[in-house]
Amino acid sequence: MLRSLKAYLAALALVVMAAPAFGQAIGQGFELERGGRYADAAAVYLTTLRTDPANLPALLGLERVLPVLSRLPELLPLVQRARERVPENGTLRALELRVYAGLNEPDSLEAAARRWAAVVPRSDAPYREWALALADRRMFDDARRVLLLGRRTLGGGATTLAIELAELEQRVENWEGAAREWGHAVAAAADMLPQATSQLSETPAAQRARVLAALTSSDAAPRTQRLGAELLLSWGQAVEAWRLFEQSIATGATSAPSGETATALRRFADLAGAVATPAGHRVRGLALSRWADLVPSPLAERARAEAVRELLDGGDRVGARAALERLAADSLAPADAKAMAEAALVEVLIADGQLDAAERRLAAEAGTLGGDDRARLRLQLARARVVRGELDRAAKLLSGDSSVAALAEQGWIALYRGDLRGATDAFRAAGPYAGERAAATERTAMLALVQQIPADTLPELGAALLTLARGDSAGAVTALRRVAANLEPGGGGGGGRSDVLLLAGQVAARLGGVANDATAIAVFDEIVRAGGPGAAPPAAELAWARVLVRQGRAADAVQRLEHLILSYPGSAFVPEARRELERARGAVPRS
Repeated sequence: MLRSLKAYLAALALVVMAAPAFGQAIGQGFELERGGRYADAAAVYLTTLRTDPANLPALLGLERVLPVLSRLPELLPLVQRARERVPENGTLRALELRVYAGLNEPDSLEAAARRWAAVVPRSDAPYREWALALADRRMFDDARRVLLLGRRTLGGGATTLAIELAELEQRVENWEGAAREWGHAVAAAADMLPQATSQLSETPAAQRARVLAALTSSDAAPRTQRLGAELLLSWGQAVEAWRLFEQSIATGATSAPSGETATALRRFADLAGAVATPAGHRVRGLALSRWADLVPSPLAERARAEAVRELLDGGDRVGARAALERLAADSLAPADAKAMAEAALVEVLIADGQLDAAERRLAAEAGTLGGDDRARLRLQLARARVVRGELDRAAKLLSGDSSVAALAEQGWIALYRGDLRGATDAFRAAGPYAGERAAATERTAMLALVQQIPADTLPELGAALLTLARGDSAGAVTALRRVAANLEPGGGGGGGRSDVLLLAGQVAARLGGVANDATAIAVFDEIVRAGGPGAAPPAAELAWARVLVRQGRAADAVQRLEHLILSYPGSAFVPEARRELERARGAVPRS
């Protein structure tokens, strides 16, 4: 049915270009149409037809304006006269069918369509335009009957008029039938695959299983299976999509040329790029790896380098490392591809915990890697060293690096060593915007804690924070409480005691569970009882209330939040406490 529109536009353009004088008159009629002066526009078109009875733009103009004026019957004799003059003109024949449909004369419509089919017995145009005229009158069952008649008459098999049938089934929301016809269409012409995917991607979720079944039956053509794979991708099911796609290229390996397979792989990889999940990245990497085997150098090497990045982002380190080692050893690989491969290989080694190997590789390939990559990898390696507790080796990696990201990491290293003054200086030098937002927020909070402690060094605090950084949260809670016990409480929790306790309580609350919740509540209670003008008491009471809500003790949480709001009206935590209070009140059963 889209073909009809294209034919109409092409014919209109040809006629207008061939007759500039008539085209000027037609343009005048069109402007009158746009102004809503339909009767005047009709007069212009009729005048044109008196001079040129077969003027197609004028006839099409009348097709638009006469129904508005309730004068459609006037068009029929004009169209018939034009058709007699140029019987081979398919656009005029199609117009005649639409006029009969508009006049609700189905018998005459059928007779005219059959006359046209007799003139062009090998063309599908008569059946397509006949069905379109019926469908535009919402006579969908009759339109389907006509298309199937055309398929039988022309003898071209299931691919004949498949696009028209697919579009018709979509109009009546028969998505399974539409999928079956689109499958026939793409089996005959690979260039129909993008249109088919675009149309069927709108399938409602409840009908998707039936659509896939229609495209993935045992006798489905490889291209039809690829349509199913692309649909799965568009619906976010990357793993299932790749499994089906692999099957389709394996099925077609003996018959489809390698060029088509390569094109299909590249298209699949591009589509997978829109699936922003680990599975999406992984299948994109797999597709790029397969595509690289079918294209020449240096395109192949660049594809493999890109595939490695996608495999890493998808969590497939085994596959990525195998591809990396192959690419890194390829003497034909372009410099940018080798640099990407080396950088990715170092990342894989770091992720696998092979830090010594990663450090050696980073030093050996310093000339291959760009400056930004070297700095980024040094930072990753330093962070991995920190997690292992290897602070001296981490600091050595970052020595001489004055970037804000390196300064921020140096601040953490100083903090874990207990050098509070050095950590403060480094955090301030890095500024509040270094790194991602979450990291900057964490760094700002830690700077606020450290500033509450008057000492320049406190190795016990550094060790406790390092325990937390290494993933031992339970051990960190115990260590932080021990550090807090040795700090001066001072007026209102001065000396950092309440702030360190607050961190311990927050960590315990995050761990969850009966024992950890009890620990968190005990710590928060101690902070609130100590009171004072600092930020720790209201923060502790808010965190306490959240634990109570999680435990199902909404009434107790309401008491804590009301106490917070009344006791610390100027605190920055009050707006958040009010929101929590509303939620907690909603969770209290009415008596």
